[in-house]
Amino acid sequence: MGEQTPTQVHPMADARIDIRRGRERGHEDHGWLDTHHSFSFASYYDPGFMGFSDLRVINEDRVAEGGGFMPHPHKDMEIVSYVISGALAHRDTLGTGSVIRPGEVQLMSAGRGIRHSEMNGSPDAPVHFLQIWILPAQAGTAPRYDQRDFGKEPGLRLVVSPDGREGSLSIGQDMDLHRALLPAGEQVSLRLRRARAWVQVIRGTLDVNGARLQAGDGASFTGYPTLAMEAREEVEALVFDLR
Repeated sequence: MGEQTPTQVHPMADARIDIRRGRERGHEDHGWLDTHHSFSFASYYDPGFMGFSDLRVINEDRVAEGGGFMPHPHKDMEIVSYVISGALAHRDTLGTGSVIRPGEVQLMSAGRGIRHSEMNGSPDAPVHFLQIWILPAQAGTAPRYDQRDFGKEPGLRLVVSPDGREGSLSIGQDMDLHRALLPAGEQVSLRLRRARAWVQVIRGTLDVNGARLQAGDGASFTGYPTLAMEAREEVEALVFDLR
C-alpha cells in the first residue's frame, strides 16, 4: 500500500505531546518475571512518571512457565489485564477461576477489597501481558470481575468504558479504552470524549498526531480533540481516553 497523507489535526493552543520511550521505562528481571514499568511501581520510582490522569500503572510483564503472582490483596483499584501472547490463569476470592488469552480482556474492580492470583496458564510457554491499573471514581464499592473475548478483527475496538456501551467491559471511572489492530498503511481517527489521552504501542510503528511511536513506547496527548493514527507497519496498541 502506498504512503498516505496523515489526517490533519488542529490542536488547542496549549496542546502538548509527551513521549515515554520504551527503553526509558523502569525494568526489573526476577528470573520468573521480566517487567517494564511505564510509571513508578514497587521499587521503581520516578517522580516524573507517577501516572497520567487516572491511569496509574502500565506494566509490561513476561512470566516464565510455572511462574506468576501468588494470592495477594488489592483495594480501590480498577485493574485491566491485556494478554499479548500465552495464557494467564486468574483466581480470586469471588470464586472466579478463568484463563485469559490473546483477544480477551480482563477487568477486575477491587473495590473495598479482593485477593487474587495471576499465574502463567501454560506449562511450556511464557505469558506476555500488560497489567494496567486505573484509579476508581469511588472508593469502597463492591468488588467484581468480568472478562470478554473481543476477537482479533482489525480496526479500533472499544473494550472498556464507564457505561459498557458497544459491548465493552464496564469500569468504575470516566474513561474509555480502545484496542487498535491496524495493518500497515492503515489510517484511523478517534474523536476524543475527554481532555487527555495516552497511547501505548505493543508492537509495530504508529504515527499519532505527528509523533512516531514504536513497540514499548507510550505517549500522552493533552489538548487534542482528535487522534489521527497511521500504522507504518502492522500495529497493536491501546488508546486511553482520559479526563
